[in-house]
Formats: sequence, structure tokens, C-alpha cells
Amino acid sequence: MTPEIGSSEKILALVLRLNAVVLLLAFPMMLLPVEWMAATHRWLGLGEFPASPLVDYLTRSASFLYGFHGGLLLVVANDVRRYRGVIVYVVVMGFAFGASMIGVDLHAGLPLRWALAEGPMVMIVAVITGLLLRRVPRDR
Repeated sequence: MTPEIGSSEKILALVLRLNAVVLLLAFPMMLLPVEWMAATHRWLGLGEFPASPLVDYLTRSASFLYGFHGGLLLVVANDVRRYRGVIVYVVVMGFAFGASMIGVDLHAGLPLRWALAEGPMVMIVAVITGLLLRRVPRDR
């Protein structure tokens, strides 16, 4: 008999899916022309875009990794009990990533509003995910 899916489990799956959708939006960004990246860079008030092979590589690979992470979240959202261990890893690493991004953003000279939006938001999603996971029964 299949265990009944509780509301915490449904909400957790929804949070994972919503996070996945946001992250999957990064996939097409890896195909942006450099000129569009430069225009966005200027529009954000970050000055001239440092066009170089390394910057091109890093922006595209970061976009792919964000999308890859989103795809993983879609998979685990389909069975949060089965993938509990993966979700615990995602929560711990998400919190660590968010905290690290605050330091990285500030070190890189990004605007304070950026640093206060990116890292803390990732940490908040990780905490919400972790709290919801705690309410999901473990299969025995």
C-alpha cells in the first residue's frame, strides 16, 4: 500500500518545483550573444562588460550549472521520500552556497542590493525546504 501524501510533502514538492523553474530559466541564458550580456551588464549599472574568453566561459557554464541544478530539483520533487538524502544535501549545500555568495558578491564589488538579495534568498529557500522536509514522514 502506498503511504498517503501529506500536505507538508505536497508543499515541499511545490517549493522544489518553483525553485526548479527559476533555476531552469538559466539554461537559455548560456546562449545569449556577448553583446546582450554586455548590454545587461551596463543596464545593471555594473559598467563595461569585461569581454574575454574566461568571462564568456564562466557566464555560460554558470548558466548551465544553474539549469542543471533546476533539473535535479524537478527529479527529486517527484518523490521527496525516496530522494530525502539528496534533498538534505541540496538544503545543506544551498545554505552554504547562499552564505558564500554574500561574500563572493561583496568581494567582487557587486552592489550591496545584489549581495543582500542573492545569497539570503538562496539561504531562505534552503531553510524552508529543510523545515518542510523535517515534516515529511520517512519511509521505513
